[in-house]
Amino acid sequence: MKCPYCSQINNRVIDSRLSKDGRMIRRRRECLECGRRFTTYEKLEEMLPMVVKKDGRREPFNRDKIVAGIRKACQKRPISTTKIEEFVDSLELYFQEQGKKEIDSSEIGEMVINNLREWDEVAYVRFASVYRQFKDINEFMAELEEILRSRKEKDHS
Repeated sequence: MKCPYCSQINNRVIDSRLSKDGRMIRRRRECLECGRRFTTYEKLEEMLPMVVKKDGRREPFNRDKIVAGIRKACQKRPISTTKIEEFVDSLELYFQEQGKKEIDSSEIGEMVINNLREWDEVAYVRFASVYRQFKDINEFMAELEEILRSRKEKDHS
């Protein structure tokens, strides 16, 4: 491992710890050239499916892209980063266990949108407005009316 400070490759591992979920190892290292310490993370290379986009393009499953989209929808909302990360962890694990070589982007989008609907209505509407690509204000209003209708049904249950 190359030292981030002096770029030398001579270093030693001082401490190794397993992450809480057991899927990653955190290693503290010390550079034998400059003496500075740094942290590295080691995790199993996961075989995730290719994502088939609406226009037919294929791209690798990108966890960071999913997290960024959810974070944007949840901006200034009471949803923790930990909750988002744990959800995306569960998505990754789900798609690994499926064993498919390809998945439609819509499958990911629907799982995200359903989760956001449970977490926070504002975050849900934000994500839905981009994901569902509302063509006009009427489509947007129809979605809002559906939320209000389902909220009333819950209140009367």
